[in-house]
Amino acid sequence: MKLYYSPGSCALAVQIALEETGADYDAQRIDFDRQEQRSPEYLRLNPLGRVPVLETPRGVLTEVPAILAYIAATFPEAALAPADAFDHARMQSFNAFLSSSVHVTYAHYTRPYRWSDDDACRASMKSKAVDTFAEQMGMIDAQRLAGPWVMGEQYTVADPYLYVIARWFAKLQPGMAGLARVAEHHERVQARPAVLRALQKQGLAPA
Repeated sequence: MKLYYSPGSCALAVQIALEETGADYDAQRIDFDRQEQRSPEYLRLNPLGRVPVLETPRGVLTEVPAILAYIAATFPEAALAPADAFDHARMQSFNAFLSSSVHVTYAHYTRPYRWSDDDACRASMKSKAVDTFAEQMGMIDAQRLAGPWVMGEQYTVADPYLYVIARWFAKLQPGMAGLARVAEHHERVQARPAVLRALQKQGLAPA
């Protein structure tokens, strides 16, 4: 397998999951500053020009929840997803929420140009995104962490995904004030050897 990533992006969750399984994979950095995600070669892999992309023996996968689910299913011995169908759906629901709502909120802060060409509108959008991000993380802290992991006693692919989202939030809210459970979860995930290996491979420091 081959993972295409940009350091610190949501692709970090995928690389952590691969490290957790002990999978044999290659990692290819995509340099956003050089617009490598817009190259014809990369757009053939992902027409949206985004990361992550995972090349597998059966073809290309995009979108973090789908890739994480594939990794968990491909390496069942790593036990990165619940065996029970309902609990598995709950994990997928959480990952879908991170992908479709929380990540999109953060993108309104980091890339407001995707939604508006007006400078005043972009400034307002960024300000509102910070508030909305805090509300969403507050809801996760209060309602969605079963503890010690997202799903309770079992560490799953939902945990590295939340870890990455929390890294982003910490850039806007240093110390994650008011999010005691998310902060504890973040430290717990970050202590895992697979997470430290993934950070090192992406040239990132623990947050």
